[in-house]
Amino acid sequence: MNLRAIIFDLDGTLLNTLEDLALSVNAVLAGYGLEEHPVDHYRYYVGDGVDMLVKRAFPPIMTGEENINNLVCAVIDEYSRRWSDHTVPYAGIPELLDFLENQNIPMAIFSNKPHQFAVLTVEKLLPGRSFIKVLGIGAGMPRKPNPQGALQIAAMMKLQPTEIVYLGDTGTDMKTALAGEFYPAGALWGFRQADELLEGGAKFLADNPIDVAELFHIQQEV
Repeated sequence: MNLRAIIFDLDGTLLNTLEDLALSVNAVLAGYGLEEHPVDHYRYYVGDGVDMLVKRAFPPIMTGEENINNLVCAVIDEYSRRWSDHTVPYAGIPELLDFLENQNIPMAIFSNKPHQFAVLTVEKLLPGRSFIKVLGIGAGMPRKPNPQGALQIAAMMKLQPTEIVYLGDTGTDMKTALAGEFYPAGALWGFRQADELLEGGAKFLADNPIDVAELFHIQQEV
């Protein structure tokens, strides 16, 4: 292998955002007099954008075209007030980022999180890191598994996708990697399980963040 750079997913890969996302949606559910979901259920609700999160968390009768935008806005408003209450980098992420920076391995982030929150959370919770680009979903940027954002980052890096690891914690991330011809690596410390990652096409599973360094050790030894 000739792996020379890495693109990260954000939620469930670099940052454990689950509780703040869950509490934000639950606050909106409670406002409508609806039953709240256990935080752990949100492992399977998040990962595909706010609109899909809303569709999974709310009753179908409420998520038609006439209501979905209002619910999405309400969730984003709640999240804007509480996004940093419980969110932290996963254990081992600082050590992985240190390794990559020390080896001068280019790093970037492509997330299905709204762009403004992707940038904000990285600036506040992963400060001073040398990410070439932090890219979330916004106007004109299709959400994963469309690889357009990752391909834009590859062009910025002046590398071929086959030279870049895409690391994420969901099957959607693995499908994104395959669609763009990136190297799909799965993060087992995140929101989903190994079977979903393998079904999505993962070629490498990391139990801990620092395990990802093995991919670049292999490259260096060839």
